[in-house]
Amino acid sequence: MSETTLGLMSGQERSNWIRLRTLILLRWVAIVGQATALGVAQSQYDLQLSMLPCYFAIGISALANLVALIVFPENKRLSEFQNFLMVLFDLLQLCFLLYMTGGLNNPFALLILGPVTVSASVMGLRSTLFVGTSAILLTTLLVPFHIPLETATGEILRMPTLFVFGHWCALVIAILFLGAYSYRISAEIRSMSDALAATQFALSREQKLTDLGGVVAAAAHELGTPLATIKLTSSELIEELDDFPELQEDARLIREQADRCRDILRGMGRAGKDDLHLRQSPLSALVHEAAEPHFDRGKEIRFSEHPANKDALNQPSVLRKPEIIHGLRNLVQNAVDFAQSCVWIELHWSDDRIIVRICDDGEGFPGHLLGRLGDPFMRRRAGPADRGQRPEYEGMGLGLFIAKTLLERTGARLTFANGHDVRVSEKLDPEQQGALVIVSWPRRKIDAVAGDTPVPTGQNRPIEF
Repeated sequence: MSETTLGLMSGQERSNWIRLRTLILLRWVAIVGQATALGVAQSQYDLQLSMLPCYFAIGISALANLVALIVFPENKRLSEFQNFLMVLFDLLQLCFLLYMTGGLNNPFALLILGPVTVSASVMGLRSTLFVGTSAILLTTLLVPFHIPLETATGEILRMPTLFVFGHWCALVIAILFLGAYSYRISAEIRSMSDALAATQFALSREQKLTDLGGVVAAAAHELGTPLATIKLTSSELIEELDDFPELQEDARLIREQADRCRDILRGMGRAGKDDLHLRQSPLSALVHEAAEPHFDRGKEIRFSEHPANKDALNQPSVLRKPEIIHGLRNLVQNAVDFAQSCVWIELHWSDDRIIVRICDDGEGFPGHLLGRLGDPFMRRRAGPADRGQRPEYEGMGLGLFIAKTLLERTGARLTFANGHDVRVSEKLDPEQQGALVIVSWPRRKIDAVAGDTPVPTGQNRPIEF
């Protein structure tokens, strides 16, 4: 996937997906709630509040909403910085109202959590830290600095100092916890969404290559007869034009160009064919096709076949699904990247299971990451050795995630381990001490003959565009 595509899907760009109209609607709800609370406090409970500054703050918020509605179109989407300014304004406006109405003695002080949660959900780490720090600082300042709540009889409504301190502690802890929790969950959702988009992109690309190969192969099949006729006719003309060298040279050129057309079509059609029989292939052929791009990368790739018993000597014919080919290709690529000199690919099958085991002689998977392999965008700082061995990758686990997602879509179950693990070492050769990936399918899921989705028989179907 290109850097541009990944950049468009980055978490920082997600803030641009928030419509201004959404934030304006939320602010209108807050404005109505604030005005209602002030009115009830004054009319029902006779609290002596400085109403003019309070309504002025609410009016500023309403005016900002009206200006935004007039100036910007309804589908306006805010940038990261614009979102930050909106949330920071709401936080400052709320804290001013709390300052005018008793500070932390006001039960509505918990609404400070709102801007922090919004910031953590839609903005980047820097903006979230700034908003969270500002919220904690303003909450702290509201403890000593605020206008007390006073009733009509002159009574000051103030909680005991211990309760104010407890209220402050609860707010600070909630800001830290909810901010971190919301940011973490949003980051996980963004990472998963980005990784799934990358997986869909990879699968779409593999499907297009397969379809293109089918079109080319069908063209090669249809053009085979006329090209053969041209070649035969030109050969006869060459023999009959001995007395006409110039014409004989033209006939020879026609034959050469017919051969060239045949070679071009044959080379272009290697990716796949729109043939019912070639929608399936032997297991070994499918795995060879998946590993083929990595044959010339300086590492030896050894294949071996292991039927479960004598009754299963004939290897199964499996579906040629793009998900299987691309998923296995990513696993082989990972093994070749980190192998010292050799990669082993073992094919196991029985009456009810098909298993592909990929192992290398490298250092293996890091022990602390074994439980997380297959998760997208794992943040592991690469060392100098990793960068030198695999300079073209960022090491975020996206390749393994794509492979795992695509293969699991076909019914496979993936197991990650190391060859030196005592649980598997007895089943491997002494040289196979590196990373080990076991891909296991119920045979019925990918068997092209007797599985859940067998390849149809009969005449080949025409290609539909």
